[in-house]
Amino acid sequence: MTRYTGEVTVGGPADVRELPGLTITKLAVSEMANNAYLLVAGDGEALLVDAAAEPEKLLELVGDTDLRTVVTTHGHWDHHRALPQVVEATGAVTMAHPADAPDLPVAVQQPVEHGDTVTVGDQALEVVHLRGHTPGSIALVWRGPGDAGTHVFTGDSLFPGGPGRTTRPENFTSLMDDLEERIFGQFDDATWFYPGHGNDSTLGTERPHLGAWRARGW
Repeated sequence: MTRYTGEVTVGGPADVRELPGLTITKLAVSEMANNAYLLVAGDGEALLVDAAAEPEKLLELVGDTDLRTVVTTHGHWDHHRALPQVVEATGAVTMAHPADAPDLPVAVQQPVEHGDTVTVGDQALEVVHLRGHTPGSIALVWRGPGDAGTHVFTGDSLFPGGPGRTTRPENFTSLMDDLEERIFGQFDDATWFYPGHGNDSTLGTERPHLGAWRARGW
């Protein structure tokens, strides 16, 4: 396995994590420093998480892989600006939660709900609906084989240091409830998560701070 840190910068190289059954490549794009993740299974089939911006760079990232699917984690504009160009160039199927689908610039061909499964090659990712940052925010969970561990792509719902931004107290409560029940309550401390901006973290690093996050209200 290659050494992976998850520390990427806009204009800099991608970071690659090679795991049994799946290769994860992380690239930062745009003035918003969005993270895009290319997941490639052993047979070359690929899935892109968030075609955020800079389509030429994303298509270079995709390269000669067989991109079948683009999953948009939520409907905010900075996470799907390159979606039309990437889909047109590759023919990939678009996926998102139906609650956020109207905010995307192209039609969502395959809506996904909480508990659904998305595949890339012979690998499966579970859809987790995390309500609060947007109504249709989702995370993708890959449970790797053997000692590969669990890996979660959280969009803007979870970052190192706290949950994603919410605009109303009830949305914050909803997001914290979902994070505690559907993420921290389901997966162990070694679980690695990949957010929509910035560096990665593990659930074990963040778990001790859940009470402080809820107390501060953001």
